[in-house]
Amino acid sequence: MSGGVDSSVAAYLLKKQGYDVVGVFIKSWDGLPTKNGIKFREQCRWREDRRDAMRVAAKLKIPFLTYDFMSAYRNRVIEYFFNEHAAGRTPNPDIKCNKEIKFKLFLERALNEGADFVATGHYVRLRAVSRKPEAVSRSGSLNSLNIFELLQAKDSAKDQSYFLWTLTQRQLARCLFPIGEYTKTEVREMAGQADLPTAKKPDSQGICFIGEVPIVEFLRTRLQSRVGAVITADGRIIGEHEGAVFYTIGQRHGLKLSSRLPYYVCGKDIANNIVRVAEGNDDPALYQDMVEASEVSWVNKAPRVGNRLTAKIRYRQKSEPLTVIGIRHELNKHTNILENVRMSWLFKFDRPQRAVTPGQSIVLYEGERVVGGGVIM
Repeated sequence: MSGGVDSSVAAYLLKKQGYDVVGVFIKSWDGLPTKNGIKFREQCRWREDRRDAMRVAAKLKIPFLTYDFMSAYRNRVIEYFFNEHAAGRTPNPDIKCNKEIKFKLFLERALNEGADFVATGHYVRLRAVSRKPEAVSRSGSLNSLNIFELLQAKDSAKDQSYFLWTLTQRQLARCLFPIGEYTKTEVREMAGQADLPTAKKPDSQGICFIGEVPIVEFLRTRLQSRVGAVITADGRIIGEHEGAVFYTIGQRHGLKLSSRLPYYVCGKDIANNIVRVAEGNDDPALYQDMVEASEVSWVNKAPRVGNRLTAKIRYRQKSEPLTVIGIRHELNKHTNILENVRMSWLFKFDRPQRAVTPGQSIVLYEGERVVGGGVIM
């Protein structure tokens, strides 16, 4: 229970359905010291959120616990966030948080303490599909009678399936997503009808568990400014920037350049601290149809080369059609053999996509079903 309306209604629905519900607040963040001694505490209102979650638990008459994952969150999510930016990539900390904290540490601890399932307030649906009898006899594992499909939410405007592509069958077998069959309007109406304390609380924004922080200011707490050249796609130096690590592909703001058309970041050279820009939103340098992804994970089974799917390369983007092109294996540079090999997948969109950003996730769909995803290279 995060202290928001979505997880509050999730708990309410589960109790109404007859589950023995225990509310759990995950404490992961309390501020990061900056160079001038200020902390980002005002954006991370964890005490207020925890108090709201406790009030909902009291209203529902369910037990309430707090799990402290601050150390793990700092090591697994925040360090990842800074390291990726330092390497020139733009990570998605919400996806990393789901993978490492909510559906790993939280799930494991809850199961170890006797829970049968964990539930969250994510807008996503889960469907159990019976396996073929011969498949059941071969697997013989927990919940082997079913294959679990991760589906987009009923409310397409609030669908959060993009953030959950890393979930495995074993994890999904222990998950419940009670509000995935409802719209946000319906969720708020239920919260009001049940007189839940969070019924009118605004939705949270910003980084998972941190809140609304200025990203560049946040990065400056660890990464140093370094003046470098801004170069056009045809090689002209047209200005300076304050550090390539602070820019992301497709970005317009923060570039103090004079031009008839706006400039957008279309590439970065971190080693030489260069930012490359495209002139205008229609510049071909901003677009590409081929995408390569690593750290790929499939919710059920991997697609085949030639399969036609749809995909998103960022949240709130319309899913676009593509073709699975193939798998690439990188040889060990020292032995020239497939040892400790890095594998990546290649996809080709029907139409070139704007601002394909290394570090972000590509998430693939077949209709409303999440097939899987990977990290864009």
